[in-house]
Amino acid sequence: MMNSNKISLCDCTLRQGEKSPALSFRETIELCRLLDKMRVDCIELKEINQKKIDSLLIKSVSQAVSFSQIAVPVKLSEEHVHLTWEALKDAKKPRLQVKAPVSSVQMEYLYHLKPDALLRKVTETVTCCAKYTDQIEFIAIDATRSDPELLRSVISSVIQAGVSAVTLCDTAGIMLPGEVKLFFESLYSDLPELKNVVVGFACADTIYLADACAIASLECGIKEIKASAYNTNSISLRNLVRIIQAKGDSLNIHESIGTEKLQTLTNQIENLCRAGLGHRMITDDNAENAMYGNLTLNAHESKESVKKAIEKLGYDLSEEDHEKVWLRFSALSEKKEQISVKELEAIIATESMQVPPVYSDVQYVINTGSHFGAMSHMKLTFHGKPLEGISAGDGAIDAAFKSIETATGRHYELDDFQIQSITEGREAMGETLIKLRSDGKLFSGRGLSTDIIGSSIMAYINALNKIVYEEEEA
Repeated sequence: MMNSNKISLCDCTLRQGEKSPALSFRETIELCRLLDKMRVDCIELKEINQKKIDSLLIKSVSQAVSFSQIAVPVKLSEEHVHLTWEALKDAKKPRLQVKAPVSSVQMEYLYHLKPDALLRKVTETVTCCAKYTDQIEFIAIDATRSDPELLRSVISSVIQAGVSAVTLCDTAGIMLPGEVKLFFESLYSDLPELKNVVVGFACADTIYLADACAIASLECGIKEIKASAYNTNSISLRNLVRIIQAKGDSLNIHESIGTEKLQTLTNQIENLCRAGLGHRMITDDNAENAMYGNLTLNAHESKESVKKAIEKLGYDLSEEDHEKVWLRFSALSEKKEQISVKELEAIIATESMQVPPVYSDVQYVINTGSHFGAMSHMKLTFHGKPLEGISAGDGAIDAAFKSIETATGRHYELDDFQIQSITEGREAMGETLIKLRSDGKLFSGRGLSTDIIGSSIMAYINALNKIVYEEEEA
């Protein structure tokens, strides 16, 4: 084990295309935190398609992750390379990925380019990436079905242009382990320059042999494997780590994860990916703080540190709103030594961007029972104009939110939903905090009522009014 080769494990949970779990902004950050805690060598994110939202996500993940490398793919254009690097540059270990299909079918279908034109575009993109970083990976999509001469030509060109890693993909996922061995042995024989870069392997699990093919590639000297902690159609990270732990000595390899935290963390990741936040009610301060890396503030924080904490939570406030939040924070700090995340967000919801209500006069009827789904009938006005919406839901609150969407014709991502009791007794007052995300920006709303459903509707409408007010003022 002393002289064994270190294998890098790159998690592709968020890059499995249609098979990727549908996670909210906040869930994605939490997933990356868990992977970082697991000590995965690299975490792959999706490329930037929606400039504001995707750039903000990359920046947020970069701040949340300390051990793992963050890898983001770029499109074959100089403008997109620059856009991606601006979002990624503050990561402790950034990596740019240039990906392209190298089989003739996918090449023309996905990029509508002939081999010579694609080779030129890929080489130009790698050269552009090299202006920003030396951590550049070329991902050869459908490499195992490509023309051998073309594949070798592309690999030679990108290595010469400055890539530090080359990943070969069995995109179809139909190779046998023996075929994988022959494939890599032939490549290494024809391309001695492969010894100067990290060579990786990715494989779809179409015929349920992805894990076996991964081990076959490691036997050939592959140094990086793309696997998934939440596996749907790729190499299983959990299985791969266990195999390396059991057979690493005979393979002369080791990895950085180990099995101590593997079971616990992969279970957490699977639960996160399966369930999603949805309308999860967070009632424990410690759980809330853990989501933000144990973020707490003391009574002696400076205005600048409070501002940074607000930005870390994902809010984009005006200077005027920052000042309002700071004044309320200062008043609270005279009474308390520690201010929790939940308390800070309640201050933000209360003080920031208080706007005239464009949606008002809310009336509702909600029916639910033990054997029936919930149904909500919502009435409200928009600038005095009556609106009405009816919708079913999984529960009373879900039905209420959907009926608001039906009435207003607006849908926004529900980034967070918190309910807590702030008084005791049968007539206890409940507080609801809602966070909606619009175009990458968070808008929070707060509602108070002895009725949980009522406070939730008030909080949702409060956040919705802020979004619409900003849209109308723009």
